[in-house]
Amino acid sequence: MRNYAQVLTEDRRLVILRVLSELNAYKANSSVIGTLLERWGHTPSRDQIKTDLRWLEEQGLLSIEEIESVLLATLTERGMDVAKGRASQPGVKRPGA
Repeated sequence: MRNYAQVLTEDRRLVILRVLSELNAYKANSSVIGTLLERWGHTPSRDQIKTDLRWLEEQGLLSIEEIESVLLATLTERGMDVAKGRASQPGVKRPGA
Protein backbone atom coordinates (compact mmCIF):
# COMPACT_ATOMS: atom_id res chain seq x y z
CA MET A 1 0.00 0.00 0.00
CA ARG A 2 1.32 3.44 -0.92
CA ASN A 3 1.71 6.08 1.76
CA TYR A 4 0.75 9.75 1.52
CA ALA A 5 4.24 10.88 0.45
CA GLN A 6 4.31 8.33 -2.39
CA VAL A 7 0.90 9.44 -3.64
CA LEU A 8 2.03 13.09 -3.66
CA THR A 9 5.28 12.23 -5.45
CA GLU A 10 3.50 10.18 -8.13
CA ASP A 11 0.94 12.94 -8.69
CA ARG A 12 3.64 15.65 -8.82
CA ARG A 13 5.53 13.68 -11.48
CA LEU A 14 2.36 13.31 -13.55
CA VAL A 15 1.66 17.04 -13.27
CA ILE A 16 5.20 17.79 -14.49
CA LEU A 17 4.64 15.60 -17.56
CA ARG A 18 1.21 17.07 -18.23
CA VAL A 19 2.48 20.65 -17.89
CA LEU A 20 5.28 19.95 -20.38
CA SER A 21 2.82 18.28 -22.77
CA GLU A 22 0.83 21.54 -22.95
CA LEU A 23 3.74 23.94 -23.50
CA ASN A 24 5.19 25.11 -26.80
CA ALA A 25 8.09 22.89 -27.84
CA TYR A 26 7.24 20.63 -24.84
CA LYS A 27 9.93 22.25 -22.68
CA ALA A 28 10.29 24.46 -19.62
CA ASN A 29 12.88 25.29 -17.03
CA SER A 30 12.74 24.05 -13.45
CA SER A 31 11.70 27.47 -12.14
CA VAL A 32 8.67 27.69 -14.46
CA ILE A 33 7.75 24.09 -13.65
CA GLY A 34 7.78 24.99 -9.94
CA THR A 35 5.41 27.90 -10.52
CA LEU A 36 3.04 25.74 -12.56
CA LEU A 37 3.10 22.95 -9.95
CA GLU A 38 1.82 25.47 -7.40
CA ARG A 39 -1.21 26.12 -9.63
CA TRP A 40 -2.02 22.39 -9.33
CA GLY A 41 -1.78 22.35 -5.53
CA HIS A 42 1.82 21.22 -5.12
CA THR A 43 4.39 23.26 -3.20
CA PRO A 44 7.64 21.36 -3.66
CA SER A 45 11.07 22.76 -2.86
CA ARG A 46 13.45 23.51 -5.73
CA ASP A 47 15.40 20.43 -4.67
CA GLN A 48 12.28 18.23 -4.93
CA ILE A 49 11.55 19.59 -8.40
CA LYS A 50 15.09 18.90 -9.58
CA THR A 51 15.03 15.43 -8.01
CA ASP A 52 11.75 14.64 -9.81
CA LEU A 53 13.13 15.97 -13.10
CA ARG A 54 16.27 13.83 -12.78
CA TRP A 55 14.15 10.78 -11.90
CA LEU A 56 11.88 11.37 -14.90
CA GLU A 57 14.98 11.69 -17.07
CA GLU A 58 16.30 8.34 -15.77
CA GLN A 59 12.98 6.75 -16.78
CA GLY A 60 13.29 8.16 -20.31
CA LEU A 61 10.25 10.43 -19.90
CA LEU A 62 12.12 13.68 -20.48
CA SER A 63 15.56 14.97 -21.34
CA ILE A 64 17.43 17.60 -19.37
CA GLU A 65 19.86 20.32 -20.32
CA GLU A 66 21.62 21.96 -17.39
CA ILE A 67 22.10 25.71 -17.70
CA GLU A 68 24.03 26.94 -14.65
CA SER A 69 21.71 26.18 -11.69
CA VAL A 70 18.57 25.74 -13.81
CA LEU A 71 17.40 22.53 -15.46
CA LEU A 72 15.70 22.79 -18.86
CA ALA A 73 13.37 19.81 -19.27
CA THR A 74 12.03 18.58 -22.62
CA LEU A 75 9.31 15.94 -22.83
CA THR A 76 10.17 12.77 -24.75
CA GLU A 77 7.76 10.77 -26.88
CA ARG A 78 7.42 8.20 -24.08
CA GLY A 79 6.83 11.03 -21.59
CA MET A 80 3.98 12.29 -23.78
CA ASP A 81 2.48 8.79 -23.86
CA VAL A 82 2.59 8.60 -20.04
CA ALA A 83 1.15 12.13 -19.68
CA LYS A 84 -1.76 11.20 -21.95
CA GLY A 85 -2.37 7.81 -20.31
CA ARG A 86 -1.35 5.80 -23.39
CA ALA A 87 1.49 4.18 -21.41
CA SER A 88 2.17 3.68 -17.73
CA GLN A 89 5.29 4.11 -15.64
CA PRO A 90 5.66 2.86 -12.07
CA GLY A 91 6.27 5.89 -9.86
CA VAL A 92 4.03 8.16 -11.95
CA LYS A 93 0.29 8.44 -11.31
CA ARG A 94 -1.91 7.45 -14.22
CA PRO A 95 -4.14 10.26 -15.52
CA GLY A 96 -7.65 9.95 -14.15
CA ALA A 97 -6.62 7.36 -11.55
